[in-house]
Amino acid sequence: MKKLFFHTAPAEWMEGLPIGNGRLAGMVWGNKSDQLTLNHEWLWTGRNKNREVPDVARYLPLVREFIRKGDPYTATALANSIFGGKGGISGLPGRVDDYQPAGELRLDFDGEAVLETRELDIQTGIATICRRLGENSVSSEFFADCIGQCIWGRWKGMQPFSAKLSISREAEKDTDISVSAENNMLRLDGKISGGTKFAVKAEILTDGHLRDNGREIFIENAENIRCIINIATSHKDLEQELISGQLSDYLSVRSAHIHCFKEMMDRMDFSLSEDKPLDMLSTDERIHRIKKGEVDNGISQLYFDYGRYLLISSSICGELPANLQGKWNDSLTPAWNCDYHFDINLQMNYWMAEPANMPECARALIRYVRSFLSSGRKAAQKLYGCKGIVLPIQTDAWGISTPESCGWAVWIGAAPWIARHLWDHYLYSGDLGYLRTEAYEFFSAVAEFYEDYLQKDDKGIYQILPSQSPENSIPEIGNHPVLLDQSSAMDVQLCYDSLGYAIKSAEILGIDPEKAARWKELREHLPPFSVGSDGRLMEWQKEYSEREPGHRHVSHLYGLYPSDLFTPDTRPKQYKAAIRSLEYRLSNGGGHTGWSRAWVSCLFARIGAPEEFFHHYTALIKDFATVSLLNLHPPRIFQIDGNLGAVAAVIEAVVSYYDETAHLLRGIPKEWGSGHLKGIRLPGGHTVQISWENNVLKSLEVVMGFVPKLVFEYKGTRFIAKGQPGQTVCFPSNGQSRSF
Repeated sequence: MKKLFFHTAPAEWMEGLPIGNGRLAGMVWGNKSDQLTLNHEWLWTGRNKNREVPDVARYLPLVREFIRKGDPYTATALANSIFGGKGGISGLPGRVDDYQPAGELRLDFDGEAVLETRELDIQTGIATICRRLGENSVSSEFFADCIGQCIWGRWKGMQPFSAKLSISREAEKDTDISVSAENNMLRLDGKISGGTKFAVKAEILTDGHLRDNGREIFIENAENIRCIINIATSHKDLEQELISGQLSDYLSVRSAHIHCFKEMMDRMDFSLSEDKPLDMLSTDERIHRIKKGEVDNGISQLYFDYGRYLLISSSICGELPANLQGKWNDSLTPAWNCDYHFDINLQMNYWMAEPANMPECARALIRYVRSFLSSGRKAAQKLYGCKGIVLPIQTDAWGISTPESCGWAVWIGAAPWIARHLWDHYLYSGDLGYLRTEAYEFFSAVAEFYEDYLQKDDKGIYQILPSQSPENSIPEIGNHPVLLDQSSAMDVQLCYDSLGYAIKSAEILGIDPEKAARWKELREHLPPFSVGSDGRLMEWQKEYSEREPGHRHVSHLYGLYPSDLFTPDTRPKQYKAAIRSLEYRLSNGGGHTGWSRAWVSCLFARIGAPEEFFHHYTALIKDFATVSLLNLHPPRIFQIDGNLGAVAAVIEAVVSYYDETAHLLRGIPKEWGSGHLKGIRLPGGHTVQISWENNVLKSLEVVMGFVPKLVFEYKGTRFIAKGQPGQTVCFPSNGQSRSF
């Protein structure tokens, strides 16, 4: 099943059908009329593009002194007031720009329209709506062209019909909006006071008669209406950007788009044994069955493919990565500004990019991260008096590394965490040119920051201070939402990994031996990964009593997933302690947001706990999804990270790669007794096709990458695939290889 299918109209914007190409996005919804809520990836308010980093590094020793004295309350309060920026608990206005909609295009039919069906084909990125209009049948079709980068719409009637096309945007203080219509052109212009200018243009081609009243276009007696929609912002030359969208042959554009979009979707094929009669039911009916406790493998499969669809639609032609809502937003004041959060959400969005064989999507993230190099160096120097780079915990499109979320913002772990994605891009591609010219600059900047920021204690241990564990806290610090202390577990884990990227890169490239030696010395003297008296992995160096034992974040479990610092072979004590910490967090109510439940699903898949994985993966659909399967954050806020993290969880359940070994089928639940997943990419550039029957490995095929061997493990048995790049190696379930 590759479609979302409904007989009912969406009750709200979040129940619409999302289309996108990365640059532009549209939510297709409406009932008796068609509505397209339109977005452009660069349409941020733009009022805060010139914010600066405060010069406050001289106060860092004072904060450190309170931490060393064991006074977390004073240290946390002081650090937030100095290094925390504006907004947040400070009560001051935040300086992160809002990501805003461009407007809403609407086609109202002349006569009583009755919706019959609506569907989204996620293989092609085409949304279709069918209606009755009296005795007439009218179909609407929309897609965001992934080649020409505009949005196209088509209305086709069995008989002639009439309609009105209009465009509007919600009124907002300090934003000027004007709408004009002339001949076959509809245009909206907007100017945000002190910020971004933008424009939306819709051009119509029809066999009907057109007239306008200066603000709307009326189409009369048409059997076919075709419309191309383009959006531009002042981030570039606005008028030049608008010119890029021109009416052309609709069917040719549609065909080329399908070919390109489908090629990316077809790189993976996920199939589960399912109850075929359920395919007769609409998507919302099937979700309702899941909410009642029924098992529906077809929806489990669809949810996986839908997550891939959403990332492709957010990134395929985009310059910016997917934000908190991908690229879809209908609010002028969206929750959390619809921004970029570097403490889990942005990372989770792209966990699947490499293993799901979508490296083009990862490029949008890499470009964005590199855009912070200049500002991030200023932030490191002015905030903490250090070389290297610091990235913010919360930010927008402009690549400015300023602290903007007082209470949460004093954290230096954003750059090392996102560095993992730049390292993965190398591991999966083997691209030495990329490593040399793009990634290493970032890795070395992160390592250089640690050279200055780490503090050697009287035992010869390099401590990280101040340090936090996003976003957990303790009662002793009062109303402050996050504890600032010394060497939180997550910060130590991130430091260990990111120094490793810099060290390995320098060795691969044959450069900077002195720096690499210094980084190794730092890495070898980091604080230990400690286990508490109750057997849990310690989140901080002291055994504090947490304010929220069931906190939604499980930051200290980064070393279990997405990292492989803690595995049964390498660090068995910490591995067991991490599992115990996970169980404790959940027993106290953890995993109560969509993205948090997705991370929990990944963790259980990593440790080979099939039923727990299935429970939490299903909960994403049962408890945290709209009828159109968009992920929700309580109370009812669309957030795309849960959708995208779920894809990573499924891949992890099928093939879990750690300790340089591909571990097979450790997370497959009994409900997924038979199936296959084809097209999984692994480090080394290998592509794996795997099938199972009655929860037992049935077949395994590997197309070898640039590394000449790949180690597998299945139920305690290890076997190795060897071959030249592009060679296919097959295994029967007993692990005996044969190549052809």
